[in-house]
Amino acid sequence: MNLDPKTYDVAIIGSGFSGSSLAAILARQGQRVVVFEAKSHPKFAIGESMILETSEVLRATAEFFDVPELAYFSSENFFKLAGTSHGVKRHFSYLHHTPGQPQNKEHSLQAVIPRQPHGHEMHLFRQDTDAFLTATAVAYGAEVLQETPVKEVDVQADGVEIVTAKGERYRANFVVDAGGFRSLLAERFDLRDMDLQTHSRTIFTHMVNVPCYNDVGGSTTEYGIPYRLSEGTLHHIFRGGWLWVIPFNNHPQATNPLCSVGLLLDPRIHPERPDLSPEEEFNAFIGQYPGMAAQFANARSVRAWTRTGRIQYSSKQVVGDRFCLLGHAAGFIDPLFSKGLYVTSMSTALCAHLLLKAKETGDYSAAAFQPLEEQTLAYIRTNDRLIANSFRSFSHPKLWQVYSVLWLLGAYTELVMLNSARAQAKDRDDYFRRTRPLHLAGGGFPGFQQIADKIDGLMEGCDLGDQASVDRTEAEIQAIFAEVDWLPLAFRHVLAGKNHLPANKLRLSLLAGNESFLKTGEYRKHFFGDSSMWDVTRIFVEEKVKYAAPVLEWQKRRKMGH
Repeated sequence: MNLDPKTYDVAIIGSGFSGSSLAAILARQGQRVVVFEAKSHPKFAIGESMILETSEVLRATAEFFDVPELAYFSSENFFKLAGTSHGVKRHFSYLHHTPGQPQNKEHSLQAVIPRQPHGHEMHLFRQDTDAFLTATAVAYGAEVLQETPVKEVDVQADGVEIVTAKGERYRANFVVDAGGFRSLLAERFDLRDMDLQTHSRTIFTHMVNVPCYNDVGGSTTEYGIPYRLSEGTLHHIFRGGWLWVIPFNNHPQATNPLCSVGLLLDPRIHPERPDLSPEEEFNAFIGQYPGMAAQFANARSVRAWTRTGRIQYSSKQVVGDRFCLLGHAAGFIDPLFSKGLYVTSMSTALCAHLLLKAKETGDYSAAAFQPLEEQTLAYIRTNDRLIANSFRSFSHPKLWQVYSVLWLLGAYTELVMLNSARAQAKDRDDYFRRTRPLHLAGGGFPGFQQIADKIDGLMEGCDLGDQASVDRTEAEIQAIFAEVDWLPLAFRHVLAGKNHLPANKLRLSLLAGNESFLKTGEYRKHFFGDSSMWDVTRIFVEEKVKYAAPVLEWQKRRKMGH
């Protein structure tokens, strides 16, 4: 037992994606860091689908904090560095289902992820990513204590004392709770907030022998889509829920036969079946939908099924004097649009930035960390409303078709702002100043928020049981989008009935004229400032070269002295 506790700058509870990333950043920047992990790596985790926003934040974090390993999971170009247990992600795809009927191919959407300039996204095999990030933290100097659950956290005026289950004591200037829903600090200070719009519960596992849906439900030609459905994240959607299919064996380099599978259900519409095991309930539910049942006819789970109650929660506060909640300790909504890792990555980067400042100033007060609370809670609130109204739209394919464009537009503008912030930022302070107005969707652009508020209000006021109300809501949303002069042409095509975004988004029209990528007026000023099309083109080319697979591999060999 430690009678004289070791002292650190920062103590972190939990070594998942957020805790291990934060530890690596802080240790790389010279801070004394200790991480407490109740279990040991490798360990199972979900949250496997990457999105462009998450990848861009990881690139920015890697650059501004000099931790190149954080970017390893930002695109397929890193496969030789990140490992081939991960899958590739070329799209988000959504297939709408009706009980007892074959899947209607007209009710489909494939949101293609651009390959340029960074490469397609990845499906993360989380037991490998989290173990790698934890090892990276150790390599930079963090002390990681696995199989060491924390029993008590005593937040004092001059520091924090942590007591492990074994009775060992540690002291730190600040404690970060990255321990997920069962956060010790959230429980101690009664911080949980359950007043959220989204309602969903889950049944999930990892499986083998899950075929590509194109092999059981129709070819890419029949659907008229650019990519096979197994080459990205597939969402089967239906009234009151959806099902994810995330394969790790979907590219030529793949070495992992597993596929992540999860069923999300609104318990108010689809209450739990306690008379059935989780696996039995899963099979009974998808048995109502011929298309989904066909995909899983010969699939087998490789681990125990997990079934949860409602998964939505937030926090009344995220920071306090000398402590904060990070990642899923702060809140969680639903993985429908894979926003969870984006919230986690942005919060982790901002938390690291504030902790480095606190080390300089000695100010570890709640006020000094208020930007982390404001941004984290704003992200959670936006995600909650977006997903709650998406669930509502699943009741009618026409509503989903128009509401999906709000999701697409919000993600697109958020990404544009993230790219612009990294490209224009003079230093780390400038980067976080530029990204502070972000809140998950829309890139902090007031014009987007005005549109989102109108459309979400219409969705929340729609009587889903009245076809006339549904038709009226769909028409009013169409009218709102028709007035948006900065709406990308590809999204207008979706509104008109097209079921996919173009595989090649690089067109000459993006460089000039009314369809110029930069647009005009307040939109251009907000996202691009004084940048010209030449500036944007130059940055694009530089990024393509900088993140090309051969360049990344050469940099790694040079670093290792080969």
